[in-house]
Amino acid sequence: MGRAFEYRKASKMKRWGNMSKVFPKLGKIITMAAKEGGGDPDMNPKLRTAILNAKAENMPKDNIDAAIKRATAKDTKDMLEVNFEGKAPHGALLFIETATDNNTRTVANVKNIINKNGGEMLNSGSLDFMFSRKAMFEFDLTEEMDIEELELELIDAGLEEIEEEEGLVLVTADYTDFGNLSKAFEDLNIDLKKATLERIANTPIQLSETDLNDVHKIIDKLEDDDDVQKVYTNIG
Repeated sequence: MGRAFEYRKASKMKRWGNMSKVFPKLGKIITMAAKEGGGDPDMNPKLRTAILNAKAENMPKDNIDAAIKRATAKDTKDMLEVNFEGKAPHGALLFIETATDNNTRTVANVKNIINKNGGEMLNSGSLDFMFSRKAMFEFDLTEEMDIEELELELIDAGLEEIEEEEGLVLVTADYTDFGNLSKAFEDLNIDLKKATLERIANTPIQLSETDLNDVHKIIDKLEDDDDVQKVYTNIG
């Protein structure tokens, strides 16, 4: 089993403990996509993907529709996607993706959380070579599918790795091939469960349970912040 599949399985064990935190974060992504490319998912691939991922997290249709409508509301502020990089205790690295309508607030919150929990902020770009950006797609294996044939079909679209476990198929590619593979899946009439861009540590580290708890304290507090979308680490 490849490292990407192990990463994906681990990422499913979300620390977001309840839907009151998950849905607003997903809603921001939908609103940003609709604001950028229009509210029709058939004409806006980014919005279509955002809706797909929201449905994968069981976000109700009413919430999805409301997030799309917010994109055209007069009082909706423009959102910025801002990334932060930092260190947690015990050699753990942090790459933090945010979506914010107030960058000053977000910078202050992220810095405060990291600094107060034994970490430190890093300059932008410090971790460029520590993580690889990957496009990752999930779908259910059906009786009609043959993994080897699928691999041949998807290689030209950028596929790097295809794996299957317990009826779930994971396809991994470079992030630049996200659009190519999305179209390939549509052409093959494959219904995706999830389609995301992820950051995978190039050199994962292992920590003891005690050290891991120290790192998770920072991650938990970062993920509790409304502006933080995802937190990546180099923990294996």
